[in-house]
Amino acid sequence: MDVREALYTTRMMRRMRADAIPLDVQARILDAAIRAPNGGNAQRWHFLAVDHPLLKSELAALYQACREQEYAEIAAGTLARTIHGEDADRAETMRKIKASGDHFAAHFGDIPLLVFVFAIDDHGGANIYPALWSAMLAARAEGVGGVITTVLRYAEPRVMDLLGVPAADGWRLTAMLALGYPLGRWAVAANRRPVHQVASRNRWHEPFGVEVPRPLWPPVLLRHRPGKGVTP
Repeated sequence: MDVREALYTTRMMRRMRADAIPLDVQARILDAAIRAPNGGNAQRWHFLAVDHPLLKSELAALYQACREQEYAEIAAGTLARTIHGEDADRAETMRKIKASGDHFAAHFGDIPLLVFVFAIDDHGGANIYPALWSAMLAARAEGVGGVITTVLRYAEPRVMDLLGVPAADGWRLTAMLALGYPLGRWAVAANRRPVHQVASRNRWHEPFGVEVPRPLWPPVLLRHRPGKGVTP
């Protein structure tokens, strides 16, 4: 698969089939993840794969309770607030996210593979999140979809205890990857503000220098417009 296709079409897939992911596929996904850069090559990470039905059932109940807490914070305006203002498009986006999230929570126990990611002294995720995204891209190349979620951090002590994590050694729960063969389709994320609206050059509010009104993959020809920079 072309790397740009993976970059442009990998998205959160919350609707998945219950089909098991073969171990060799799981190995390729995690082997790609551990090739990600990390500070000092210290590799202060651990990936805990969970596929046992009883464990997933217990985690499903925890996840539902944590998600209710998360949405209470969203409703209170303390989480997931946009800096660009609310509008009809934003409301529709949040409606779709909640609907797919409802499906994800309702079928949590049927997700074929949960990968809990733990780290020590991670400096805000700088060391582990490149590995997480590498795992998502590697999964995309295998036809596997997934979700990165931090919802269970609301119940971190219980999760750590349930999974036998040696918290006394400094391990903390960073995130969880839920992986499975998707029911949805891969597509370019189109609901993004264009580069020239969210980027600047040298000083804040100064133009970035290129207008990009639509995604640049699949490839499009850029042309120069006098006084307007370069546009497709």
